[in-house]
Amino acid sequence: MMRMTVLASGSKGNSTVISSSRTRVLVDAGLSCRELMKRMMIAGEDPAALDAILITHEHQDHVAGLGVLARKLGIPVYLTEPTHRAWVRMITPRRTMSYAEWLDRVQQEKAERAQTAALEAAGAVLGICDSMSAAVESATCSSEDDTEDPDEVETRQQERAKPDPAFLPSVEYFHSGRQFSIGDIEIMPFTIPHDAADPCGFVFAAEGARMAVATDLGYMPPNVKAALKRIDVLLLESNHDLEMLKDGPYPWSVKQRVLSRVGHLSNLATAEFLEQDYDGTASFIVLGHLSESNNAPELARLAAEQALAGHPTLLGNRILLAEQSAPLEPICL
Repeated sequence: MMRMTVLASGSKGNSTVISSSRTRVLVDAGLSCRELMKRMMIAGEDPAALDAILITHEHQDHVAGLGVLARKLGIPVYLTEPTHRAWVRMITPRRTMSYAEWLDRVQQEKAERAQTAALEAAGAVLGICDSMSAAVESATCSSEDDTEDPDEVETRQQERAKPDPAFLPSVEYFHSGRQFSIGDIEIMPFTIPHDAADPCGFVFAAEGARMAVATDLGYMPPNVKAALKRIDVLLLESNHDLEMLKDGPYPWSVKQRVLSRVGHLSNLATAEFLEQDYDGTASFIVLGHLSESNNAPELARLAAEQALAGHPTLLGNRILLAEQSAPLEPICL
């Protein structure tokens, strides 16, 4: 048996469990660790049974709970190398420095260089032995430490004591277009057009069934259309209604991003794919990543149903809507 369980889908967090009878993979971890485990238990999925976490891209609504969950469960994380680098940059704390602090550091480094040069010159003239030079340097360092700001010392000690937020128990890199396996699930990642470092969608195959996850893409390029052939369960983005987005509360810059070719699929774009390029093989089509501000579930469903209505042979496809606030009932094949 193969199973898809959508735990959450939307701008506030995305996560889906793909399972075979022997392997369980979490696709994205866009909620907190606690919330992810809670929703898995509600949906009948045991968090302790997860074999790996698979990441589509590094945006916060796909990785919010990644580090904590991976460390808690001690399981590997699969992602592309550019996505990993982008996530590490995003998750690593940055300390900003004021101009005054920078100037103090420059002056301190200048004084240290001058002192070092003076000691070297004195050593050359007086023929001080290596052991004496080491003792002088040690005494100098100790003196400098004694005069160092205690608050700065305490701050550094606290920072060293903090766990590394970017630490993962195990990292496995994959490459878009190259098939790999986790347990008995074969996975084919494919590139999607989105404003992230190296975003991917996935096709999962096990036990004679094929499932696909394709969200967060600005349009449907030929490689995505080709990847979504012969799929039994399809999780497909239907993010926004065009009129609701144009009249909605987002700033114009955000609206432009959503509408761009590296943004999100509209109901219309999804409907056009279903009408013109979809091969009709899926038993279930799950519409996901619906915007809470710029879409309505009934509009997304209506657009998809109208697209399929022109093809009587496709009317057997069941359309489901993934939710942001609660897990979807598991889809089993």
